[in-house]
Amino acid sequence: MEQRLRRATRGRVAALATLGLMLATGFVAGASPVQAADTNLVVNGGFEDGLANWFVNNGNASDGAQLSATSDAFSGATAALVTNRATTGSGPMQDLSGKVQAGQAYTLTARIKYANESGPATKQFFATMHYGGGTYTNLVSVTATKGQWAQFSGTFTIPATQSVSTARLFFETPWTSAPSTDPALHLMDFTLDDVSVVGAAPPAPASKTIEVVGKLPGEHNPLIGHKFGADGFGLVHDGRVYMYMTNDTQGYAPNPTTGVSPGINYGDINQITVISSEDLVNWTDHGEIQVAGPNGVAPFTANSWAPGITKKVVNGVEKFFLYYANGGGSSNVITGASPLGPWTSERTSTLIDGRTPGAEAVAWKFDPAPFVDDDGQPYLYFGGGPASTSMPPAERFNNPKNIRSIQLGDDMVSTEGTAAVVDAPVAFEAGHVFKRQGKYYFSYSSHFGGNDFGGSQQPLPGYPGGGQIGYMISDGPMSWPKEAYAGVLFPNQSQFFGAGTGGNNHQSVFEFGGRYYFTYHAPTLNKRINGNTTQGYRSPHIQELTFNPDGTIQQVVGTYAGVDQVRDFDPYRVFEAETFGWSKGVATTKVDGGSAQFGGAAPNLVVRDIDNGDWTALSSVNFGDGGARSLTARVRALAAGGQVQVRLDDVNGPVVGTVAVDTPVGQWAEVSAELTGVSGVHDVYFTYTGPAGADLFEIDTWAFQPATVDLPATVTASTRCVGGTAYVAVQARNDHDAPVGVSMETPYGTRSFAAVAPGANAYQSFTTRAGSVPAGSATVRVTGAVGGQDVTTVRTVQHPAGTCGG
Repeated sequence: MEQRLRRATRGRVAALATLGLMLATGFVAGASPVQAADTNLVVNGGFEDGLANWFVNNGNASDGAQLSATSDAFSGATAALVTNRATTGSGPMQDLSGKVQAGQAYTLTARIKYANESGPATKQFFATMHYGGGTYTNLVSVTATKGQWAQFSGTFTIPATQSVSTARLFFETPWTSAPSTDPALHLMDFTLDDVSVVGAAPPAPASKTIEVVGKLPGEHNPLIGHKFGADGFGLVHDGRVYMYMTNDTQGYAPNPTTGVSPGINYGDINQITVISSEDLVNWTDHGEIQVAGPNGVAPFTANSWAPGITKKVVNGVEKFFLYYANGGGSSNVITGASPLGPWTSERTSTLIDGRTPGAEAVAWKFDPAPFVDDDGQPYLYFGGGPASTSMPPAERFNNPKNIRSIQLGDDMVSTEGTAAVVDAPVAFEAGHVFKRQGKYYFSYSSHFGGNDFGGSQQPLPGYPGGGQIGYMISDGPMSWPKEAYAGVLFPNQSQFFGAGTGGNNHQSVFEFGGRYYFTYHAPTLNKRINGNTTQGYRSPHIQELTFNPDGTIQQVVGTYAGVDQVRDFDPYRVFEAETFGWSKGVATTKVDGGSAQFGGAAPNLVVRDIDNGDWTALSSVNFGDGGARSLTARVRALAAGGQVQVRLDDVNGPVVGTVAVDTPVGQWAEVSAELTGVSGVHDVYFTYTGPAGADLFEIDTWAFQPATVDLPATVTASTRCVGGTAYVAVQARNDHDAPVGVSMETPYGTRSFAAVAPGANAYQSFTTRAGSVPAGSATVRVTGAVGGQDVTTVRTVQHPAGTCGG
């Protein structure tokens, strides 16, 4: 990652008097919001759906409470009861991020009650907003009488300068540093009901759809052009490569006029993006995993950066373990039933943090990268950031000792023993290990110097420069002395892609089809959107990794060309429409239900935001010699008059078929079109036309149907007599250029031939066991392959009647 946020520790002075508090937070009695107060931004404020959308405030590690539904409600059937509070701030919370706006006014109302026998006769309660880090603002207060419902009612204005990328509303009692000394006064149970925050909803966000062609036809880097992704980590499973990435798109918000987005805010990223490919050029978008945050798989974490994944059989079950950085302070893991989930958290606290033995001196306990050795023993590599100030300046610069390796438990969600130092020269972050021919390779990203590393210095000869990928070679997965350093694997990406593409990097290595591949990121899509001034939005790249005879790595050269397509694309199946070799102007979104291609447990995405002139394309599609007869698409029309034009080899290539999306608007349906002249291997472009200014349709899946293909064969049937008995003789000559299987069926018996050579005959004489035979037929099935496509041709031939003897 290029930037890290440091979590602030919460601290507040004692509560102000009610009037002073209202003035300080913008409350004026009787004031009206500056915009129409017509929308309640709180979901399930009456708790009639139980505790949906609510959770206990977890802004600090010490916060904790139990939240439950109770029938003791002010209105309706249900309210929320909070008990066992650990801090004064441990109360019910709802995330309003993305709903409230700086500079706007809102009206807040709620009902609250406490009934603790040993509690005070009256008690002040606050409705408070947590804006992230150490920024907490009391919004509205009320003084409640024990045993009676009290009402919050007030208006607050969010300061125009306040960042609202994080905005979480919760209810609490006045802060004190040691509430446990008098829990009856500070930590009483209370009940909450009928919460509302009313104000105009924020305007619809500007479209995030990338309208430029970010991945040029013929080029294979970046891997995708319709969204961003950083810190790519490759996993090979069942003939596919899955790539897991930090979701840079999450914070992308281009100005609708200029098209330029503010700089990336890593502190907002709590999702991981997944794509996969079976050929390394056509990539399927599987969407995002909501890893962290209140609604995440692991809600006790706030961020999900720099993922690393591996698979292992645990207790007889193959599982997938996805590790990620929870900001700079810790790392965690979630578990999947497949590479695409579903995902669960087996932990309730972070895996790597300040309690991890041997990691105490590591500044940034992030960038976790797993590795499972051939003997099944798993390891985790993590860490980075500033070097310890206790080191001499030269050592801080050249050997900062800021990365660690540690053994994982057999369950993959625990650690064993003490973390060992990885003494990688000029190390900064992004440690990663792979194994080849008995040797272990550790790669990492180098730092840029500065005060965190002992001041401005020059690296020792041969050591990496700023923002390069160095590597080491070792005989063991836990042994990484500085003497294992082997050189620079990859210079900084700006050397290859020019201005605006510098910064740190993050890499992985995977083996696929007997070859090794190197993943990295660069702001190349961002550059194509905005030119040489980029805002930090990064895109995934792959280059092939090659080795010298002594096992050292040949330095990688970054290119837009990327890697070769390792196999042609198979069109004769149902496949996801969000599979792109290249694209222009489209986006994707998740919809309900499972994937037609990857199964019911996998997320299903569709292509959306399709406008007149947009297109998507597939690289090197193999239609075989017989070719394709038709195309079927599952679509949802959004406007009348939309069409899909199928073109070959170029976005302006000849139209070989047109699919009319003439189904009822708003309903999913299948539409088809006949194709002409589609055979052999071609790039395929789907170009979209329809009314200007309208979203035309959404697309779920594609499926090509092969043309009917006959295997050439000459088949005859006749009757003959042998010793007064009638026979039916059947012959099939193979006129194909490859061996075929032949199966003959008659009322008098069957016969199969496994491999009939080109030009050869299959012959069988079937006895009728009678002196005569009526006219009839024989059926011959010829099976073989045409253009890589399995084909069966069925021929029925007639034979005449025959009589033998007197």
